[in-house]
Amino acid sequence: MESNTKKITSVWAKVLIYAALILGTLVMLFPFIFMLLTSLKTYGESISVPPKIFPAVAQFENYKTAMEMAPFDIYFKNTLISSVGNTILTLFVTIFAAFSFTRYKFFGSNTIFTLLLATMMVPGEMLIIQNYQTVSTLGWIDTFQGLIIPYIANVFYIFLLRQYFMQIPEQLYKAAKIDGCSDWKYLWKIMIPNTISAIVTIAILNFIASWNAFLWPLLITNNDKMRVLTIGLTHFTNESGSQVHLQMAAATIIIIPVAIIYLFLQKYIISGVTRGGLKG
Repeated sequence: MESNTKKITSVWAKVLIYAALILGTLVMLFPFIFMLLTSLKTYGESISVPPKIFPAVAQFENYKTAMEMAPFDIYFKNTLISSVGNTILTLFVTIFAAFSFTRYKFFGSNTIFTLLLATMMVPGEMLIIQNYQTVSTLGWIDTFQGLIIPYIANVFYIFLLRQYFMQIPEQLYKAAKIDGCSDWKYLWKIMIPNTISAIVTIAILNFIASWNAFLWPLLITNNDKMRVLTIGLTHFTNESGSQVHLQMAAATIIIIPVAIIYLFLQKYIISGVTRGGLKG
């Protein structure tokens, strides 16, 4: 009798847990679902009071109209180039910096690394003026260099990857050196394959952050030819006035690529957070 009671209690506990998880998921996803549904409504349905959840007939032409009202193809190209370029350069800087702080014991290395970590306490907004002055002096306003280069070094990513590199035994490095393996070969043949989950995680997080960047692109882009999607959406919202359905269509166009990337690569983010630097 007591065993049956425990089983019933366990079942109800699981039911409550799953119910809470489902409810939380619906609450978190509702804004995105509502955005997607609104992008398929007519103008009247999008501003109706009380609001209608579902469109009577899906208006897929809203996406075509939104694309025709603003040069979203140019915005998309600029965003893709800047995001991919920034992610690639960030990975190179992060990998080499993390490797240097892990395997090279030069004078003051710990002090330098501590100072780097201390910069994480400085709000990013405090660096914008200096970065803008530097970019302006170099003539990089309205250029991809200005969009990409100022943010290719991220201390948090360096710290994260360094922690993974430190989990690889130093004896392995010494054995590789005895066998005549160069540092370059050791990095690409041993360290990177054993920390690929962390590296992919950094790449995904950096790409999403670059894709969604707003303040910095707003400061250094002044014309449509160099604007990215986030800035283009802001201008489109101002120009489209009260056409909420078109605004939601444009927002959906921006979000879908990132959502697809996350859905396909989320396992790397999870493994990058939960696993160590070595398998097994």
